[in-house]
Amino acid sequence: LFLKRDGKKLTALIVYVDDIVVTGNDTGEQLKLQKYLSQEFEMNDLGDLKYFLGIEVARSANGICLSQRKYVLDLLAETRLLGCKPADTPIEMNHKLCEGMDQEPTNKEQYQRLVGRLIYLAHTRPDIAYAVSVVSQFMHSPSVSHRNAVDRILRYLKSAPGKGLMFSKNRDLEVVGYTDADWAGSITDRRSTSGYFTFVGGNLVTWRSKKQNVVSRSSAEAEYRGMAHGVCELLWIRRLLTELGFKPGKPMELHCDNKSAIDIAHNPVQHDRTKHVEVDRHFIKEKIEKKIIRLPFVKSEDQLADILTKAVCSRVFYDSLTKLGIGDVYAPT
Repeated sequence: LFLKRDGKKLTALIVYVDDIVVTGNDTGEQLKLQKYLSQEFEMNDLGDLKYFLGIEVARSANGICLSQRKYVLDLLAETRLLGCKPADTPIEMNHKLCEGMDQEPTNKEQYQRLVGRLIYLAHTRPDIAYAVSVVSQFMHSPSVSHRNAVDRILRYLKSAPGKGLMFSKNRDLEVVGYTDADWAGSITDRRSTSGYFTFVGGNLVTWRSKKQNVVSRSSAEAEYRGMAHGVCELLWIRRLLTELGFKPGKPMELHCDNKSAIDIAHNPVQHDRTKHVEVDRHFIKEKIEKKIIRLPFVKSEDQLADILTKAVCSRVFYDSLTKLGIGDVYAPT
């Protein structure tokens, strides 16, 4: 991402290998930049952004929608699952996926290729983030059970290949995050899975679902480690917005449903039970004291990041997708 400022005029240039997106708040500046680039490089102007690196851009009066419908359909065609029976969720509830769960191996190269494509698809599909995070843990030695889990993700995609992110125009650019952790959820090594969602102006912009690097000895510790990752993400978004000229004017909120983790963040006294997360504790405490972030408590039923840390029932799953602003512009109305 390259930025150019000229007074109040801002031009942004996004480059990926030989694909370029030019945008900004002044048309004249954009045309001037395109003219300069065309003198230095061989370029084609494809007009308004509609398709970029497999991501489709649809505009309407309600806002902009990003999806990867063609990418999904191509993936289903490649795996011969276009005519399969759809699944209602991307991963089975109370799944017991782990390493060495059965002795029947599957095609390793094919498995890695499929999971790799699903990882890229997750750029516009936060609904599959947790499921993809789980199946990507078995890349080195996948079994038939792991491949069945990948096939379930594909069958879920068949139910709504056009699902994507909706970006609506709002009056503010308030930055809000949700962080959650599932304590000792991994059967293989009892590590916890943490995840976060971040919103700018009410629109979902980033998310992550990842197994933690170390074993946590309590749910509060697992939540606290996840909270530290959420704070880092909020700080990155704050820096980016500042460079774009939209520095947040008030503390960013990071919602957490664990009161113990929130209490540790606010408590200035170092306890023996928190020494193992001492760096994270001081890091978060510093941001709170500088009024950069706030840590409001949120009830578990209102915790949006829940679907990034565990497999939930279809009712909870679809309620969360509605709140996240994930929709399907291709669905019949």
